[in-house]
Amino acid sequence: MIDLTFRTPAELQTTLGERIRRLRLARNVDQRTMADEAGISEKALRNLETGRGSTVETLLRALKALGSLEGLEMLAPEVPVDPLALLRASKPPQRVRRPRKR
Repeated sequence: MIDLTFRTPAELQTTLGERIRRLRLARNVDQRTMADEAGISEKALRNLETGRGSTVETLLRALKALGSLEGLEMLAPEVPVDPLALLRASKPPQRVRRPRKR
């Protein structure tokens, strides 16, 4: 696994695009077919794969077309809720009052 910590956002975009391209090729899907399945233009897919800027929507549509949305769980994992911690915590305030004048 490559350490991505010290890469620039542009380098990370390129790396992500390369991975999506490799995934598409591993599934034996051409750009036109994938773009049609994802509901995006071929140019948007090319931009995503080359790391030349893309939108989150384009990324999500491409991942969905490839059947790879499970990667989002690693990207943004759901924060677990500890029921015991909720019981121990006091109820958060509903309102904030101004201090009384003396």
